[in-house]
This record gives sequence, C-alpha cells and structure tokens, in this order.
Amino acid sequence: MADAPKPASMAHPKANLALDIARLPHPAPVPGDSRTAAIADPGFGRVFTDHMVRISWSEGQGWHGATLGPREPISLDPAAAVLHYAQEIFEGMKAYRLADGAMALFRPHENARRFNASARRLAMPELPEETFVEAVRQLAIADREWFPQVEGGSLYLRPFMFAHEPFLGVRPAKQYTFLAIASPAGNYFKSGAPAVSIWVSADYTRAAPGGTGAAKCGGNYAASLVPQAEAIALGHDQVVFLDAAERRWIEELGGMNLFFVFADGSLVTPPLSGTILPGITRDSLLQLAREEGLDVREERYSLDQWREDAASGKLIETFACGTAAVVTPVGRVAGKAGEFTIGSGGPGQTTQRLRERLVAIQRGNAPDPHGWVLRLD
Repeated sequence: MADAPKPASMAHPKANLALDIARLPHPAPVPGDSRTAAIADPGFGRVFTDHMVRISWSEGQGWHGATLGPREPISLDPAAAVLHYAQEIFEGMKAYRLADGAMALFRPHENARRFNASARRLAMPELPEETFVEAVRQLAIADREWFPQVEGGSLYLRPFMFAHEPFLGVRPAKQYTFLAIASPAGNYFKSGAPAVSIWVSADYTRAAPGGTGAAKCGGNYAASLVPQAEAIALGHDQVVFLDAAERRWIEELGGMNLFFVFADGSLVTPPLSGTILPGITRDSLLQLAREEGLDVREERYSLDQWREDAASGKLIETFACGTAAVVTPVGRVAGKAGEFTIGSGGPGQTTQRLRERLVAIQRGNAPDPHGWVLRLD
C-alpha cells in the first residue's frame, strides 16, 4: 500500500522527540476487593482499569500535554471531525506475565510503526515511536494490579487516536487526541471450542485495492459487523472475507490473518497487498515457521482451492492469528456453496507447535533471540 502524502500541516520540528509523560493523581481508584472480583473472569473487552494516557496534537504546536491519569469520559464537541469524517486509528497489544513474575510487552515498536502507517493513510499526525511505547509501558505498570490470574490472562492495551477539531469540512483536522486505555483479558472466543468455525462472506468484502485495508482504523471493523453478525447467527465464530475484485481469493477474517498448512510441510498465507492488515502476530509466526524449516510462502490462495485441498487431504490445517486470540485453529468452513472440514476438525500439530513457541517467548518461558520482549521493570 502506498502511504498517503502527509499534509504540510502535520510537520513539526519536534516530531521525532519523545515526550515526557506527567503522572496525575487518581482521586478514587477501584477498591482492591472490587478489582479482584472484576478480574476473576474478565472475558475480553468488558472490564477496564483505573488509568489512561492522554496526549494532544494541534497544528503549530505538535504533540504536547502528555499525562497518565485517571480513566475518565471524553468531552467532544458535536462537530468533532471524528464524528463526521472518521479520522480514527487504533492498535491492539498485550502486556504478558513472565515466568519470573515480571510483566512485558511483545514487539511494541512494531505496533508503534503500524500505528504511524495507519496515521499516514488517514492523513493524521505521526506519534514518535518512543512516545507510543513509553505511553503503553507506563500504563501497564500503573495498572499492573489489574492483571488477571486466569489461564492465558493478559492486560490488553488499546492505544488510539482521533480528530477532535470542531469543523464541518472535508480536510485533515488540525487537532487530535491520542489515548491509551487497558483492559484485563481472558479467552477471546466465548465458545471455548478447540477449533473455530468460520463463515465465508459472499455478499460483503472487507477492503478494496487503494482503500484502507492495511490501516487499523475503525471504519474497517464497522464494515465487518454485518457479515460477522450473519456468521454468528448461522452458528459460526468468525467471518472470512474474499477479495473485492474477483471474489475468489482468501484475504483475512474480521480481525485476524489466516495461515494454511499442507501435508508436504509447506505453509501459505495471503500476501500483504494493501487490502490485508499487516499483523504483528502474523509476522512473528512467519519468522518462527521459517526457523523450523517450513517452506513458507506468501501467495494468493482461492476458496475453491481451499475446499479442494481440504477434501483431498493436501491441506491438513488452517489457523487464524492476531493479538487478541493469538493462534486459533480453524476446524470448519461454511458458505453458500456448502461446508467442509479441515483435517480432523480440531487443532493440528503445526498449529499447536507454532502457538506454543510464540506463547513461550511472549511469557518468558523460552529464549528470545529476536529481542521481541520488552520487560516492564
């Protein structure tokens, strides 16, 4: 995807400098017993911590006013640009508990780089990478007591930015707010099944060439809600989208990338062509798979071929991956043309092995030769 040209108004002499984040007192944090009850079974995205980071941007002044303070409601003018022209981007990342009890982030600088790539595509100001990382680092440390003790638990971090200038005109806004909030997280999928079932959307697409498919912006997810609801109504966990041009090539799920494992030891994932989100979990798994000696290919893969290869036994596993769910086996695929089962319909050996390797690194149970883990000391 070619980045959109950055408006001249986004340039600022302090653009590459990290900001100091001032700590504000919290007058009424959640009491310990209430917090303990809330994180006993947090689910995903339902419980929120005490604090948030806030940083402002304005034309001429650049980024300023960075604070870590109480999580509180946002006041917006009814004419705020985000409400009318959807200038909004976000990231999703986790703080993990390491084997020695410390907390850590996983590849946060990659989130910072992707955040800025999204910002460029939506004509928004870029946030210095070190400021982004420091914001989520301080937030995770401030709310470390919210880390859930459930199996596979984590502290999900949501940095996001939106245009708040009150202006009804189609141009890049001149005022923006960056916020970062946190949510204790348990299991992403509610079904708890060993493998998920996905529905192939025939009537909707997620993104088109030249659009915002490679940016992590709210509009992409809003467009996926109707087909996702359709999938759930039909008894499936997720929806998979085909390409917008030919309606035959597999792209991604509503919020996850896809991998296909073959009996000959090869691994295929759709290429990044501007319509697919460049997942950080995806990139990590590609590196781990290559280290294991798998024949890894980033190439187009059609729905018809998927069905045929599953039936013949040539394809033995499919899995989805993303920050929230990490690695999730796909057992069944259904659509208007019928349905098919992948392998035994449950987790496959390659899927499990790659997931275990990735999680072991994330949680400090295995060496980290790539320097992916940032300890929060």
